[in-house]
Amino acid sequence: MMDINQTVNQLVRDGFILVFNQDRLDVVKTAQALAEAGVGNMEVTCRIQKPLEKIHQLRQAMPDFCIGAASLIDFPPMLKRYNGRNPHDPLPSVDEVVDAGVDYLVSALNFSEAAYEKYSGRIAMVPGCGSATEIVRQYANGANLCKLFPAKQLGGSSYIKALDPAIHKLISIVPTGGTDAGNIPDYIKAGVLILGGSFSMISGESLNIIIEEQDYALLSSEVKKVKILIDDCRAGQYPGMDFQTASLEQISKITGRCFNID
Repeated sequence: MMDINQTVNQLVRDGFILVFNQDRLDVVKTAQALAEAGVGNMEVTCRIQKPLEKIHQLRQAMPDFCIGAASLIDFPPMLKRYNGRNPHDPLPSVDEVVDAGVDYLVSALNFSEAAYEKYSGRIAMVPGCGSATEIVRQYANGANLCKLFPAKQLGGSSYIKALDPAIHKLISIVPTGGTDAGNIPDYIKAGVLILGGSFSMISGESLNIIIEEQDYALLSSEVKKVKILIDDCRAGQYPGMDFQTASLEQISKITGRCFNID
């Protein structure tokens, strides 16, 4: 496992968080394909089957890979109700995925104050937010990055560009939902450093081949295209900044973003 500084640095270095949401793909082979493409992290959404088992499997197979858990429900009454209706495949709690060895936590929802009290400063936290108030409140509680979800429906890069002055361009927003090669440049121009996205980042034709033929070499090639696009756009936005070698302190100084790590 990575410490929180290493984790956030890895996410910023990659500039991309792939949401693993395909039950028909092997979680370890997918992570290996990402690593070959130059992406050292992946979030495993808890919307897939047996997510906790997949996290355990991935941690055992790739101990140095940066693993996130996503789609968490950090509200015990709702989690209890869901698991009561789905006893065959329960949704893991925040505590359970941390115990399984994840490096960062992601949710479409806010995280509770109890979760921040327990894990802030220890595990990287990326809560889902939809407004400036939510972003600022979650950041004040200890969030390192704030996920904008669903980004497309909330207004995409135009929304972030309009929202950013209200948060004094301090907090790094991770748009997720509807991100693709066509809007990556606009998001980065709006100040985004990291984008979240599922396999929809890949063309439908290529994805069908990847799934049907279990073609992980093609997956790696397609992810590499996304990685190169993000790197090229960031290089144009921040000339002279090498995200692959820079420290978080250097990145923060040049981009203005603060990652909530003391």
